[in-house]
Amino acid sequence: MFSTITAAPAKQSVGETITVLSGRLSSATLLEDRRAAILGLRSFAKEYPASVASGALRSLIGSLSKDGEDVDTVKVVLETLLMLFSPNQDSPEASEEIALWLADEFTQRQENITLLLDFLETNDFYSRLYSLQLLLAIHSARTERTEICVFTAPLGISRLVSALDDRRDAVRNEALTLLTYLTPSSPDIQKLVAFSNVFGRVFAIIAAEGSLSEGDRVVEDCLILLANLLRLNPSNQSLFREEGYIPHLAKLLESTYHSGKGGEEDVALWAQEQRNRNIYALLAVIRLFLVPGAVGTPQNQAAFWQHGVLYHALQLAFSHDAEMTIRAEALTACADTIRGNAKLQETFAQLQVPSVLDEVPPAAAAAANGQVGKADSIPAVYVIDGLLDLTLSVPTVQAFDLRLAACQCIKAYFYNHPQVRLHFLRRAIDGHESGVDETANVLTTLLRPSNDRSPVDPYRHWFAAVILFHLLFDNAEAKALAMEVTEGDAKSGEEVVTSIQTVAAHLISGLARVGDERISVGYLMLLIGWLYEDLDGVNDFLGEGSNIQVLAQEAVRHNPSSSIVRGLCAMLLGVVYEFSTKDSPIPRSTLHSVLATRMGRDKYIDSLAQLRSDPLMRDFEVLPQKSDGAGNLPDVYFDATFVDFFKDNYSRMVRAIDRDPGMEISVVANGIQKGISREMVDSLRAQLDEKERALQGALGDIASLNGKLGQEQADHRRTKEASAAELARIRNVNEAIQQHHEQEIKEIEAQQRLKNEAYQQQLKTVQKEASAAAEAIHAEYRAKEAEAQRQLEQVRKSAETEAARAQRRWDAEMADLRATISRLEVDLMKANKAKTEELQAARKESTAKLSEEESKTKAAEKRRLDVEKQLSQRDKELKECQSQVREKEEQRSATQGELDDLLMVFGDLEEKVEKYKKRLIEAGESVSDGEEENEEEEGSDDDDEDDDSKTDGVD
Repeated sequence: MFSTITAAPAKQSVGETITVLSGRLSSATLLEDRRAAILGLRSFAKEYPASVASGALRSLIGSLSKDGEDVDTVKVVLETLLMLFSPNQDSPEASEEIALWLADEFTQRQENITLLLDFLETNDFYSRLYSLQLLLAIHSARTERTEICVFTAPLGISRLVSALDDRRDAVRNEALTLLTYLTPSSPDIQKLVAFSNVFGRVFAIIAAEGSLSEGDRVVEDCLILLANLLRLNPSNQSLFREEGYIPHLAKLLESTYHSGKGGEEDVALWAQEQRNRNIYALLAVIRLFLVPGAVGTPQNQAAFWQHGVLYHALQLAFSHDAEMTIRAEALTACADTIRGNAKLQETFAQLQVPSVLDEVPPAAAAAANGQVGKADSIPAVYVIDGLLDLTLSVPTVQAFDLRLAACQCIKAYFYNHPQVRLHFLRRAIDGHESGVDETANVLTTLLRPSNDRSPVDPYRHWFAAVILFHLLFDNAEAKALAMEVTEGDAKSGEEVVTSIQTVAAHLISGLARVGDERISVGYLMLLIGWLYEDLDGVNDFLGEGSNIQVLAQEAVRHNPSSSIVRGLCAMLLGVVYEFSTKDSPIPRSTLHSVLATRMGRDKYIDSLAQLRSDPLMRDFEVLPQKSDGAGNLPDVYFDATFVDFFKDNYSRMVRAIDRDPGMEISVVANGIQKGISREMVDSLRAQLDEKERALQGALGDIASLNGKLGQEQADHRRTKEASAAELARIRNVNEAIQQHHEQEIKEIEAQQRLKNEAYQQQLKTVQKEASAAAEAIHAEYRAKEAEAQRQLEQVRKSAETEAARAQRRWDAEMADLRATISRLEVDLMKANKAKTEELQAARKESTAKLSEEESKTKAAEKRRLDVEKQLSQRDKELKECQSQVREKEEQRSATQGELDDLLMVFGDLEEKVEKYKKRLIEAGESVSDGEEENEEEEGSDDDDEDDDSKTDGVD
């Protein structure tokens, strides 16, 4: 009985199961069967993504189109596709190539992306959420293709933007994330998103999430989306400005420092960090509107001033509750707002901010988080004073970024505005000379430093030097104004020292005691920018000869850590030598010898080369100019403007030591250096004096000659009067002679008139005879030509007729021959049945007839040749007729030549007439106009006749 029990069925493998489910999905007709197959595939998607994708991917996508009306089926399909994009990492089939393969299947078919976007029109939560997540996964794998497909899909961008209005946070956040990933690099998508009313939706989301202070990561994502849409996109910025969203930025900024006035002890650390990230992102968005040199920057600056963005950013920057990084970024935004805008620069100084000097107690300055304590009542100061206090009077290392941003804001205040720059400098000079406000005065800081031999804050002097460098750089008026500042009271017997010598003395003192390099670097940058192209400043600097010796010694000192200082010392020496003169306290020749002996050319060039290759100089543009956050002094040594100045003039400074001491620098025009030799100038001046003396002698000689000239003119006047009287007498004699010759001239004219009439009559006769002869020749020629043409045509027709007749005769004979041959062939076929003798006889008979016919053919051929000979004879006759025609043409040409000869005779006669007229005129006789007109009329009549004759000749 046990033999009847069957064996258990074989266990089906995973691959076979997936194959069966894939086949069922593609072939099932019932919705329930397809849904069951999809559920089965979903159970394998995490562990076997490659098998499911290879067997059922297209069927799954097709099910979205076929069963799109069924919400449950769409949900399962989208879940399965998402699982394929993110399988288990422990799966043996897990690979990054699967995501690329899946993304290719979607992006290579536009309808697949459009299908996913269509699900955004439904109200189903999972359809919208999973479609957005799937689009995000596809975009992560194939970014560029996905952007193209979404952009070209009908209403694709509009559907994504509309998803931001979904009240379900999950769908809205996914749409926000997807838009954030779609917009960083595509200007077309940026414009399309911006023109879909996305700005209003973003600000609505920010407000709904609690604004900057209480908002979570969603607020930051909204600001990142705004940054993507506005970065380097003038059209979107213009749309943002014109639709009135600038006040929204101002309102958000205002909430940042008002909301922070309460205590923050109860706020979680992560919430504080998220708040700071939100504020920093907002400031980054504001700075995108203020890119230097961009098209819409001036309009954006004016809008920010009008709607209070600048004011609120400034209040945030001086808020005692905000973190240092936030305050520094706010000051940077303020600097960008006023830089290069003259109107804003002039009104900026009228704003007021909280004083930073009242952030006491001092112990709070050393707090680990870099924040400063707050007081209950903080006085307000004008913004420039507050910026100077912040730059020069806050010595903490943690506040470096804030101080640097304040310095940038001060530089932006007088950037490219000479009037504001001079006003700022005059205020500094007045404050320095009055002894008031010494703490935040750049001149006082530089000219009267503290006696502390190891200053805790080297950047106080560095910032003061940088600000003064920008005040004086490339401004001759500001340099002259600063040179007037002196130290010492002459009335009290103190030595008066100029500002340049004072700065140089502090520099030499700092180099001697080997203090912080940043102070020396600040002084060196200031002196280099001050003395460049300033001959008076160079002479003032050379008034203290020991400066050159110390700088030369420092430039050749072997200390790898001071390559920056050594290079700057070498550059300062190069600037001094380049713009020194023969009249300098240390002449150029002496200065050149000192540099050559103390430094040498090789060490001078090597010091400059090491400075240029130093990473802090070479990589300045890419290195972060900020503190490291560890409490150490930052590696910030240079100013951006000085770095550009050094790199632009490096080659010139390298060549400076090779310049001949006798060649001085005068001007630099259009980047071309032009020099003059002082020895040559002195020589030219001596020559000029000599020429001046020679000129005075020449002027005396001219006065003497003028007297002689007056005498000569009087003699000439008397001679002229005598000549006029003699001329009148001669004129009277001439008139008498003229009257005597008038009768003779009339007689000659009458004779000439008779001769001309005879000549004209003779000429007309000759022309008529020539015309008649030419007409007769032409008539004869035309008759002979017509006759020859007629004969030629007759011969041609006769020859053609004869040839046609011979051809017809020959064709008839050939037809007869062919008929005879055919008949003979028939007879021959009949004779084949007869006897051999009869056949031979018939053959002989046919052969005889054939030979006879051949003879006839030969005779016909001979007749054809005779006809051809006749035709050739006719051709010869035709050629003879043509030769006769050519002879007639030659006769006509000869006649025309005779006519031309007659015309030449007529021309000679006219020339003779003209000669007679000239002779009459030379003899003093005049020819009347009437005679000339008669002659011209007669000549015109003759010309008309000549034209008629020529026309006849041509005809």
